[in-house]
Amino acid sequence: MFSVTALGELLIDFTDAGSSEAGQKLFERNPGGAPANVLVAIQRLGLPTAFIGKVGNDMHGEYLREVLATESIDCSGLVSDPDHFTTLAFVALDESGERSFSFARKPGADTCLEPSELKADVISQSQVFHVGSLSLTHEPARAATLAALKMAQDAGCVLSYDPNYRASLWDSPDAASEQMRSILPYMDFVKISAEECALVSGHSTPEAAAHELLEQGAKVVVVTLDDEGAFVACNDGAETVPSFRVDAVDTTGAGDSFWGGFLYAFCTSSLKPADIGIEQAREFVRFGNAVASLCVRGRGAIPSMPSLEQVNELLGSAS
Repeated sequence: MFSVTALGELLIDFTDAGSSEAGQKLFERNPGGAPANVLVAIQRLGLPTAFIGKVGNDMHGEYLREVLATESIDCSGLVSDPDHFTTLAFVALDESGERSFSFARKPGADTCLEPSELKADVISQSQVFHVGSLSLTHEPARAATLAALKMAQDAGCVLSYDPNYRASLWDSPDAASEQMRSILPYMDFVKISAEECALVSGHSTPEAAAHELLEQGAKVVVVTLDDEGAFVACNDGAETVPSFRVDAVDTTGAGDSFWGGFLYAFCTSSLKPADIGIEQAREFVRFGNAVASLCVRGRGAIPSMPSLEQVNELLGSAS
């Protein structure tokens, strides 16, 4: 039994690491990909997870498989593709730790996952099934994502969604919006950033966006607000939960670590999505905020995911 299984991209983040003595920009290889980041966050906190996706049969793909295996994430659903290269993302950081991305993905192996390659037994054994939207940018991964969501729904999984919009990977904002919205009817939990509100819901404010997504069937909607915390809405209320103040070193993986913390808190609560009230939702978000505040203190998403002991220590000191 897996607490959370995620489907989507697994890639290399080549993160800005300053300049060489000759003045040439240096990049540091870090494992990444939003769904994988979420799983590592949950696994570090102590719950069993599984990954479904595709990497290239190359040095980067082998490295990524080793990283997940080292984290004890089940990789039986991770396919190695002999014909396509592992996706690479080059990440530049500004002085505040904020990121900009450039992708090598034309196509990347993650976009080439076939519906026939899905591990139905892994999906059916999962409490929560989580996806992003980058597996919707191209076929056949789009068809595989839809097939996996149907399997998860039929198996009674709780369905989780973080669109994680990356403009350069879509033909246009309209194309992104259409595909990002296409899987909303499946979802119990939806996490979006403030910048994604209009794309996903048609409304620009967190309050209106969350209300719209609740109307479409989501049980809990969270809108992350960077260093201001997160706005959460559910069936009996909504509020903004403040973040933990921190000097960020690298914000790569901040949203993923937050969502991993949220899903961990849910999985250990014994609640069903429809039974979550604003008090429980607030605590899930506060736990996620704590996880994220610890993650951004280090470089790279996966290497910086905290342990449960570190999170509880922070929560204890802040109470």
